[in-house]
Amino acid sequence: MTEILIKNADVVVTMDDARRELAGADLRLVNGVIAEIGQGLETAGEVILAGGCVVTPGLVNTHHHLYQSLTRAVPAGQDALLFGWLQALYPIWGRMTPEHFFVSAQVGLAELALSGCTLSSDHLYLYPNGARLDDTIHAAAELGLRFHPTRGSMSIGQSAGGLPPDALVEDEAAILEDCQRVIDLFSDPAEGAMCRVGLAPCSPFSVSTDLMRETAHLARAKGVMMHTHLAENDEDVAYSLATFGCRPGQYAQDLGWVGPDVWHAHCVKLDPSEIALFAQTGTGVAHCPCSNCRLGSGIAPVRAMLDAGVRVGLGVDGSASNDAGNLVAEARQAMLLQRVARGADAMSAREALEIATRGGADMLGRPDCGRLEVGKRADLAIWDVSGPASAGSWEPAALLLAGPTTVRDLFVEGRQIVRDGQITTIDLQTLIARQNRMARALGE
Repeated sequence: MTEILIKNADVVVTMDDARRELAGADLRLVNGVIAEIGQGLETAGEVILAGGCVVTPGLVNTHHHLYQSLTRAVPAGQDALLFGWLQALYPIWGRMTPEHFFVSAQVGLAELALSGCTLSSDHLYLYPNGARLDDTIHAAAELGLRFHPTRGSMSIGQSAGGLPPDALVEDEAAILEDCQRVIDLFSDPAEGAMCRVGLAPCSPFSVSTDLMRETAHLARAKGVMMHTHLAENDEDVAYSLATFGCRPGQYAQDLGWVGPDVWHAHCVKLDPSEIALFAQTGTGVAHCPCSNCRLGSGIAPVRAMLDAGVRVGLGVDGSASNDAGNLVAEARQAMLLQRVARGADAMSAREALEIATRGGADMLGRPDCGRLEVGKRADLAIWDVSGPASAGSWEPAALLLAGPTTVRDLFVEGRQIVRDGQITTIDLQTLIARQNRMARALGE
């Protein structure tokens, strides 16, 4: 039996049903599960002292492209809108190999872990030179993060009116065959699963309507979730109107892409009728504020979504369009953008943190994560609020107003992944040096 006691935290932000915040509290973790929360707890196992710290549930990242951590700040795409940015980067991504996908996934996940993330999705939609979803799954398992990879796809190349080059698209029958393979091989539906696989055609401008429909049928037959990009910017909406004769929300509805087993990335340009559709059907939205800013896509109507009852989670998106993968910083950005758009009372620090924890977990179908309650998974972040970032703060639990942007300690399934600000499971510095060599070679 593995047992750990987190002792005497200044505040434990539970995100439980009552949204309790407990002062001077302890948490006892047994075999990957939260066994007890209270004061004066005892253990025969390891004790982690948490004085001067705030403990939160592990953060949940609901949208990423991990391979893009190899293509940060590429000059050709630095000042482009979405479509131009993609067209600048597709040729670079087409040169990547399985090794590139493994290393970039580990670096990207390690960056997330240091920012408090314990559960991350990933949207991998291109597979050049023998790459497979397996590469990223093995990377996550070695690092120790809980993982929800999605088998993405592109099937409509430039010669057929799509955006990606023909060399990066796949045969649709082969796509569906591999989707079934990775679900059968890796996806675990059980509570506490470390890996669940979803299916994720890339976007309306890179896959056929047939593939969208067939993917939905396969996902529902297998009981896995579905993900894609939707209504990301004005170009995206214009493409939908010109190609399909309807707005993105109607397109999604017509193809069976709404429901509690679906979450869409971005949704910056949803109109009121689409927001109402998503609320009525339980469809989720992965909000990616930094990427939306970087690509000039706009400010997603998150306040309107939440008020309507849409399920919203947080995503850092790929590092080629965000430049970073810091999830707690992303949560602060989400809060600030809603205030810019709607006023200072549009989103509180607590609500933004809830979106980044419980909200994301619920959207991914993981009510066993995203909150600190007895019987839930032992996924938690310990934030040291004794340093300069929180100095003078009257309310240490308001981390998104005045708090650190990296964790002191991080636990996933009761296993310590970060200790004293350092990744414990892999040699991160050696890995970073390897990734930097790869990035330089891609640029030659």
